[in-house]
Amino acid sequence: MRQFTTESLSLDLADALPFLGHLPPWAETLLGLLLLAAVAWLANFIVKHIVLRIVTRWLPHDDLTPLPVAARLANIVPALIISSGIVLVPNLPGAIVTLVSNVVAASIILFVAMALSKALSLGNDIYNHRPDAASRPIKGYIQLLKIALYAGAAILIVAALMDQSPFLLLSGLGAMAAVLLLVFKDTILSLVASVQLTSNDMIRVGDWIEMPALGADGDVIDIALHTVKVQNWDKTISTIPTHRLISESFRNWRGMSEAGGRRIKRSLFIDQNGIRFLSSDEKQKLHRFQLLDAYLGRKQKELGEWNAALEKAGRDPVNERNVTNIGTFRAYVVEYLRANAHIAQGMTLMVRQLDPTPQGLPLEIYCFTNTTAWGDYEGIQSDIFDHLLAILPEFGLRVFQQPSGLDLQRGLAARSSVDRRPASA
Repeated sequence: MRQFTTESLSLDLADALPFLGHLPPWAETLLGLLLLAAVAWLANFIVKHIVLRIVTRWLPHDDLTPLPVAARLANIVPALIISSGIVLVPNLPGAIVTLVSNVVAASIILFVAMALSKALSLGNDIYNHRPDAASRPIKGYIQLLKIALYAGAAILIVAALMDQSPFLLLSGLGAMAAVLLLVFKDTILSLVASVQLTSNDMIRVGDWIEMPALGADGDVIDIALHTVKVQNWDKTISTIPTHRLISESFRNWRGMSEAGGRRIKRSLFIDQNGIRFLSSDEKQKLHRFQLLDAYLGRKQKELGEWNAALEKAGRDPVNERNVTNIGTFRAYVVEYLRANAHIAQGMTLMVRQLDPTPQGLPLEIYCFTNTTAWGDYEGIQSDIFDHLLAILPEFGLRVFQQPSGLDLQRGLAARSSVDRRPASA
């Protein structure tokens, strides 16, 4: 059986192309290189501009198309032609042939690694179309696989360029383990944090989180291996290292969104100088409020029975119970919230007094709106307090307010008018 060597192939080319025998050696080599380059270019053109266009007709044209993977694999065809044809070039030194073969082999490894990287990205895009993708993102794992892929490709490329076995290079990595751990410290921390965040369902794309220590307050828009991106409400982007979400505290508002109601917790500070019992005429006037009618009737019956027993026992009237304006106003606020169509009636609803402060008596409104939309929530909350502040004087109450310059000016003016009044007056 005939053995094919570089010399025999050169003789075959000389027989096939008789004019080669009449050219100097350098011209034969140059012509062979040009022919090889032309064949490689032609193969590349056919694969990318003809074959891929035909295949494209049967592939989807959205972000889930595998065309980027096929485009990178197409680069392998001209590389294989160069790798196989370099030995056919006449008069080419063996060292050059070996060098070109090694470089082409390294290029093929790189093209395969790039194609696999695109395939992993495509797999992540396909996964993101699943309904549960936001709660369990795999982008961090994809990035880790890409790191391992390119690390392995780098070893194979170096081995191909050196024309050595990759196992020889791997045997030297043991001594570099400590250095690698130091270099990839953040990657290892981020991987562990990513696994914990995903397995415990601590954060999802679209969650509203607050992390004051890092100035983050907004929606999560991306969860990667090393970082989590948060778009703040002022449209700036905060980038948080993934491991910081495990080692530090942050607030996730997802529970509020899933519950369907957002809490209102705000106080009216009542001036305590206006708190008193209601007279009979004032109680009659308050019967005008439909929301208070049932409360006042129930209270009148309860207090009537209490006070009748005291009167029968001959107790002093000071022991009698009576309705206060602050208690009546508190009952009115409760009924007003229960009648409000924008308040979630199935959640906690109460109006309570807090400890008195130098700024007045805090009357806290605690309830939940039936929407979590920020704009709607603020509108509902404002409407409630607009109404309460406006109706407060009907109960003989007023909110506490620190004296302003206008208050001092009015006080001084009133005092001056008194001082200027004639003594006979």
